[in-house]
Amino acid sequence: MWKCLVEESYELQEALAKKDLQNVCEELGDVLFQLLFIIEIYQEKKIFTLSDIIGQIASKMIRRHPHVYENTGTLTEQELNEQWAAIKAEEKKKKGSQDLSVLDRVPKGMPALIRALNVSKIAVKEGFDWDDIHGVIKTVKDEIEEFEAALEKGDAKEANMEFGDILFSLVNVARFAKIYPENALADATAKFDNRFRLLEKALNRQQVRLKDLSREEIDRLWDQAKKEHSPSDRLSRINRWDK
Repeated sequence: MWKCLVEESYELQEALAKKDLQNVCEELGDVLFQLLFIIEIYQEKKIFTLSDIIGQIASKMIRRHPHVYENTGTLTEQELNEQWAAIKAEEKKKKGSQDLSVLDRVPKGMPALIRALNVSKIAVKEGFDWDDIHGVIKTVKDEIEEFEAALEKGDAKEANMEFGDILFSLVNVARFAKIYPENALADATAKFDNRFRLLEKALNRQQVRLKDLSREEIDRLWDQAKKEHSPSDRLSRINRWDK
């Protein structure tokens, strides 16, 4: 069930990124269908109903937003975050559950890039962070050197770990720059995809295979594809965020 829901959610994400309104409507329907299908399974088992779900989320939203529903006055962003954390902690206490770590609230099933961002954001709220973006960039450079050293040693396990450190550090560069890394990577992949397709068309026109060309010939065709497909031609999906 969850695999279908995840797949449909990604298709909805793509439609939203492209601002394809007709497709957004269709993909919203697909996601809604998956949700209703899952709900119906639990309703048939008499575990809970759609009304139970709606009632629970309504109560939670009201409980977690007293500044909206109880007219408690205007709060700063920091005060809102502190209020949110305190309310969630109280909820867990009433349920008799305690996180062993503040990081336990980040689901391990999340896509790795998004989970890295959420883990970092929670650590930052606890006071663990670099002083500025330049410190993170320096960390990235240090991690690249360590990755190169691991490659030189031929240590595949260490190289894998060091490469992961590079990616994790880059996620924090994106966080400082207020760039959502998932969208940035999707945008870069889409750019490569478009340019590679132009390269393929050029190869078809010349009736040659990529693997038969020299490095210089490939570079020439790639440069040509880059000129035909400039960054301004592609759909920009790099959303900036402020939290």
